[in-house]
Amino acid sequence: MFQQDQVYLVRTDLLSFKDLKEKLGLEVGVSRWFTIDQQRVDKFADLTEDWQYIHVDPVAAKKTIFNGTIAHGFLTVSLLSAMYYDAVPVLEGSKLGVNYGFDKLRFLSPVKVGSKIRGRFKLSDIREVRPFEVSTLWHVEVEIEDFEKPALVAQWIGRQYLLEGHRRDG
Repeated sequence: MFQQDQVYLVRTDLLSFKDLKEKLGLEVGVSRWFTIDQQRVDKFADLTEDWQYIHVDPVAAKKTIFNGTIAHGFLTVSLLSAMYYDAVPVLEGSKLGVNYGFDKLRFLSPVKVGSKIRGRFKLSDIREVRPFEVSTLWHVEVEIEDFEKPALVAQWIGRQYLLEGHRRDG
């Protein structure tokens, strides 16, 4: 369900299949910073029914190796979609994009409550799998502001379905 006051933006940052393919092996975009506050973590805990104390109990979590509450790893993964929308141009002629899954996903560092994170997207592969269907593979790193080691790294697969009659070689 969407909020009635939600603002929907029309994306104007389009790239053709050919132009995107030329970015193979390159960083295509970096998202804005997302603040991970306790309210966001608590809401995620309620949605997923994962109320482990290291996420939702600042007093108990203070006594752990984390020295305070940390975000759920899956909260960080869930923010990848928003980060992607910030960072990656729309494939020209795309009528629908879907999450196809991950080849690899690793949590490397805990995200402490109060931190800021952002995603960096490097195009690892792009190919037409069927007429009007394009597969992308993104190497994604979620970095934590002022922290050397990333929160997570992933190989994320996406599918883009193109409008009928739209040539992928654009």
